[in-house]
Amino acid sequence: MIRRALTLYFGVAALVFAVGYFMGTANVSLLLVQSFAYALIALGLNIQWGYGGLFNFGIMGFLMVGGFAVTFVSFPMNDAFWQSEGPMMLGRALLAFLAGALLVIGARRLDRIGITGKLRTAAIILAWIAAYIVYRSQIDPAAAYIEANGGWIGGLGLHPLLGWAFGGVLAAGVAFIVGRIALGLRTDYLAIATIGISEIIRALLKNADWLTRGTLTVSPITWPTPLPQDLQAGGMPIADSFIWARLGFLAMLLVVIAVIFFLVQRAYGGPWGRMMRAIRDNHIAAASMGKDVKNRQLEVFILGSVLMGIGGAVLVSFGQIYDPGAYQPINHTFIFWVMVIVGGAGNNWGAILGAVLIYVTWIISDPVAQQIFRAVSDFSVNQGWGAIPDIESRASQMRVFVLGIVITLALRYAPKGLIPEVVKRSS
Repeated sequence: MIRRALTLYFGVAALVFAVGYFMGTANVSLLLVQSFAYALIALGLNIQWGYGGLFNFGIMGFLMVGGFAVTFVSFPMNDAFWQSEGPMMLGRALLAFLAGALLVIGARRLDRIGITGKLRTAAIILAWIAAYIVYRSQIDPAAAYIEANGGWIGGLGLHPLLGWAFGGVLAAGVAFIVGRIALGLRTDYLAIATIGISEIIRALLKNADWLTRGTLTVSPITWPTPLPQDLQAGGMPIADSFIWARLGFLAMLLVVIAVIFFLVQRAYGGPWGRMMRAIRDNHIAAASMGKDVKNRQLEVFILGSVLMGIGGAVLVSFGQIYDPGAYQPINHTFIFWVMVIVGGAGNNWGAILGAVLIYVTWIISDPVAQQIFRAVSDFSVNQGWGAIPDIESRASQMRVFVLGIVITLALRYAPKGLIPEVVKRSS
């Protein structure tokens, strides 16, 4: 298995070098940063699916939460907001939210004082209605005032690494709420529920102009490492500055991945990992042995979402723009499932290999398809059959076709992934 993994990694490295030879060092450095950011997110999905057997199809929502987090933390402060009545109005909205939450919690615990059955259910419904009305009575005027006077709340102007960390924390909070609601569902219903929750998050962040600027986007978001412009100011040539700046960003990202990878590997190789495998393979048997299945599943769901939040923050930080309208399920959910399935669910080395391989394939399939279409079009013209129309759009659509071929071949010849899970068993 080790020899197979080394061979596959050398093969992917050769592919990356080939891409760099034809596309240039600057482009391949860009590709590597994005590939390893996707690998971090694939690790999160591998924890949820490979370790816990949880169908999370709401990855896009956690990426958006992470992207918002780094934007809020690292973007410069908006003085127009802080010098207005906006902070005070948001404070009142927060107090209204907390009051509503306490009201709902109190209604849910009425059984402790003897109020049960339909009366308790009616009290919970009324509490939710009251909490909603109270919160909306404060947040709507606050949002309208902020958009009219300050535009949006802006950021905090802190270091982007704090934004990466906050992305993980915020994603963990969202995952806790989602998990408490949805993890009791059967696998297929869990997938449907997480898709719906992801779309709710996208709609919220896309339309909350006072919070995220919505479709107006936020840019430029700072890097945790020197930008190409910073290196150019020190006298470095423009072409070299982009390469070295991206390599610096990649080095910091690799350090983050290495630390996370080490911790996850240690955890999965110990008693916690054996317990999670037991729950994944047969949760009924694990529960009969005294394991707290639901809380352990919630735990693994949160851990995976933390990595997704950090990965979403890294992507936004590197791209220097936060655009809630640019998130699409094919690019920010289903591609990660392809990465984990092709690489090998339950194996972190496989998840990273699958992420880099699939992302490189996803990116180069467009220019390669364009070259093929142009060659065929030239041949067709020479034969008098006419040119192929809309080559650029057709080549872009080939990405999905290529992914379909890759996953079909993987499921046919490597159903457990290129580097499948290895479970050590003691006799």
